[in-house]
Amino acid sequence: MKIKIGEDVLKDHHTAAEFNRELFENSKTLVINIMSSPGAGKTTLLEETVKALKDDYSIAVIEGDLATDRDAERLRLLGIKTVQINTVGGCHLDARMIAKTLPEFEGLDQFDLLFIENIGNLVCPSGYDLGQHYKVVVLSVPEGNDKIPKYPVMFRRTDLTIINKVDLLPYVSFNLEEARRDLEAINPQALFKAVSAKSGEGMDDWINWIKDAHFQCIKQ
Repeated sequence: MKIKIGEDVLKDHHTAAEFNRELFENSKTLVINIMSSPGAGKTTLLEETVKALKDDYSIAVIEGDLATDRDAERLRLLGIKTVQINTVGGCHLDARMIAKTLPEFEGLDQFDLLFIENIGNLVCPSGYDLGQHYKVVVLSVPEGNDKIPKYPVMFRRTDLTIINKVDLLPYVSFNLEEARRDLEAINPQALFKAVSAKSGEGMDDWINWIKDAHFQCIKQ
């Protein structure tokens, strides 16, 4: 299913974010907003995450892209409910887009986890609260160590930074400890996890974090 954004459902971003947040809290659905630059591996990370969790959790995805539903189709092949938002040039998702999309799920309380894959961009998505429980930023090692200092707003507002494609560390000049230090200097509260969605390295740590976050969500 593909949704093109036309007239806004709610006029104010803050009001829309609070509207979404109340729905998420009432349904006990854990919502994770995943952001990154293009090519960092968000969709592959999501695919492997869904494979690891789908036997025990009911999962849905909102997939954001400027155009096409190619990433959404990859996730639908795993048998999960996936709704596409095409922004037709917009560089980020916002809370009003999410609010307009939520009725397509026909009741959030049937889902334990909702992942929102944001537009590939290290600038615009950081400024928009979607009503999510957590913001996660994915940075891949081929992008280099300069991205955290160069895009501080994105990393300052994240709850968790994932360094992806660590299987490529022998072939690129990326220093994990430098990235950890840069993140801590900008955002001491943020968590830091190194993974390879391709090889599986570090994925158990990420999966366990989601399980713990979901447990905390349903306790509230």
